[in-house]
Amino acid sequence: MSTIIQSQDVARRASGRKRSRKFSLTPYLFILPHLIFFILFIGYPFFNGLYLSLFRYDYLQPATNAFVGLQNYIDLFTRGTVESQEFWSSLYNTLQFVVYSVPLLIVLPLLLAILLNSKLPGVTVFRAIYFAPWVLSVSVVGLLWWWIFQSAGGLINNYLAMFNINGPAWLSALPWAWVAIVVATVWWTSGFNMIILLAALQGISDELYEAAAVDGANKWESFWRITLPLLRPILLFVVIISIIASFNLFGQPFLMTGGGPALPTGSGATTPVMYEIYNEGFGRHFVGSAAAMSFVVAIIMMVISYANFRLFREREQ
Repeated sequence: MSTIIQSQDVARRASGRKRSRKFSLTPYLFILPHLIFFILFIGYPFFNGLYLSLFRYDYLQPATNAFVGLQNYIDLFTRGTVESQEFWSSLYNTLQFVVYSVPLLIVLPLLLAILLNSKLPGVTVFRAIYFAPWVLSVSVVGLLWWWIFQSAGGLINNYLAMFNINGPAWLSALPWAWVAIVVATVWWTSGFNMIILLAALQGISDELYEAAAVDGANKWESFWRITLPLLRPILLFVVIISIIASFNLFGQPFLMTGGGPALPTGSGATTPVMYEIYNEGFGRHFVGSAAAMSFVVAIIMMVISYANFRLFREREQ
């Protein structure tokens, strides 16, 4: 009798599993709107850009369009071609900006997050003040800092003139042009990183710091032994999004310096790679070459992101 009952239980479980495995359309209907937008605004542009990168394509003169295969990519890696010189010069400018801006976009937001991770009265107001620039558009930020840094009539040079100091040509000379762009970017985007790091800090239990204090650790030792190790996953995220955002630099030099000052080679000293892609595709109408540049930059960004993951993973081990 018990054997029969056990067999019936097994049969019921098996039939229950079959019913649970029955295909349901409902979850797919929930993700369908996002899938449609993803295909329209990410999937299609990606594959269309890859297709265009195989052509010598001019949207103003479609009769001259021709399939060239990998020639656009070969031109980028052939020394002496115009495409190669402009592309690698602008990529070098972008790497300069990444080196200048990313450490500031990590250290400054982290310091602000630590200072604002308290229960002092009015701290919420300061959090809102530091985060406020993030809600502004790049056009507003670019024009605002262009007015602050411009040589003739700019806010900074006007104040320097009050003390009989001749201010530098912030937007038309090196290294001041980079200083202006980095300052504008750090002021604009630090608040976003600060909020992410602040949320991570608030997730660290106070009991860990109390236990460390009982063991005789000071605040500096607690920061290195508790705060930083527990923040490592969030810091990895902040580092990667800051690098990606810095690689996408476009609006600030476009509005503030116009990519200048000019170099002896003819390239712009502050022309980032995204600005060069824009000029290649919409200024010189070489859409195929611009698409090839975009995919090379995308591959470089993926390699850098992977290197960051490996670096942080090795440190964790």
